[in-house]
Amino acid sequence: MRLLTSNPMPQKNRFPMTNQNMKTVLITGSNGMLGQKLVYALLNQYPDCHIIATSSGPNRLNLDRGYVYETLDISNRNEVISMIQKYRPSAVINTAAITNVDACELDQELCRKVNILGVEHLIDALEELASETYRPHLVHISTDFVFDGEAGPYAEDDIPNPLSYYALSKYESEKKVINSNLDWSILRTIIVYGVADNMARSNLVLWAKSALEKKQDIQVINDQFRAPTLAEDLADACLSAIHKKALGIFHVSGTEIQSILELVYAVADYFSLDKSFIKPISSEALKQPAKRPPRTGFVLDKAVKVLNYHPHSFREGLQIIEKQLEERRKNTL
Repeated sequence: MRLLTSNPMPQKNRFPMTNQNMKTVLITGSNGMLGQKLVYALLNQYPDCHIIATSSGPNRLNLDRGYVYETLDISNRNEVISMIQKYRPSAVINTAAITNVDACELDQELCRKVNILGVEHLIDALEELASETYRPHLVHISTDFVFDGEAGPYAEDDIPNPLSYYALSKYESEKKVINSNLDWSILRTIIVYGVADNMARSNLVLWAKSALEKKQDIQVINDQFRAPTLAEDLADACLSAIHKKALGIFHVSGTEIQSILELVYAVADYFSLDKSFIKPISSEALKQPAKRPPRTGFVLDKAVKVLNYHPHSFREGLQIIEKQLEERRKNTL
């Protein structure tokens, strides 16, 4: 295990309750885990904020008050322009993306429509309305996969070298944001995990926990190294970027670089599950369609200094997940 920076205990509700930059915040991809955490964080920390949650399909959040939900396909230029003109948000947090790396490799056109053109549509819509009196802030979520994994952990000024089409799509979207005339922040992150409402997709922690509870054999990569990120930590970093008008690229992740195998072992140990069902496998043997970087991880110094970012340890993240799952279980009884 490699520590990238110190890990002080997180500060709850560390932002002011009102802020001019938080008048109207529009979230794309609000049905996803990060999108949901952003809605809840805004409701808790900025009760006067006008929250516009947008995503494709029906709203998946259990809470149906305190915000506006609109269906939005960011690959549809007209829908994006209409939505931005309707609400004139002070900030947009773009979490919408196709993040299934292999699916992007196999359907590159769909990946391009969402991950590249969708971002272009957001930029064009915001630039069209921007003026001396209206200066919207775009926060865009990117990934450690923009790097080739040959020299991790990475700082913000290290040179990207994407290995897969997913990674390329995120790098191309970054360049569109950087070259825009907007106020912008790019937050790169790594393996986001957590518990959310009515999730269509799982994540590393919940997948491993569920499979091992069912005593299912699972193949787990033993030669890829990451620093996973608790969804609540990433949501706080996004809101900090808006609150502080912190512009530029920021690396936001957990502090501990471990192999995927070590992470899954840690999940098994924490929840007292049988590790004999975990079957280590190499990247070469698994033969995934898209190539992954072998070792990423981030240097977090900039995020700590500028965003006041203090992530939970992986074990603390597991404790939070355990508590949230227990609360969910009680609510369903």
